[in-house]
Amino acid sequence: MNRYIRGLTLIAVTAMLGGGPALAADEAGSDVTVATDLTAVIALQAMPCGKVASTRELGENDYLATCQDGNRYRVFVDANGRVIVTKQ
Repeated sequence: MNRYIRGLTLIAVTAMLGGGPALAADEAGSDVTVATDLTAVIALQAMPCGKVASTRELGENDYLATCQDGNRYRVFVDANGRVIVTKQ
């Protein structure tokens, strides 16, 4: 099961990071897509969130997500290509 969750997480992050430039022309659409993708990534890591209410890009492949329930998470890809979610 752990491999399955990691696989889904990597797919979600790949879609999140690859989909951003394609939607760059529609800035509002891009924000909604990133929030939706971050919601999925956080849920796949079994962390409480509900839905991501706002996002802030900290760097390339590095985001700060604020959930509707008040939780905040940093979601980034480390040097090994792994998706990391840490509670802030």
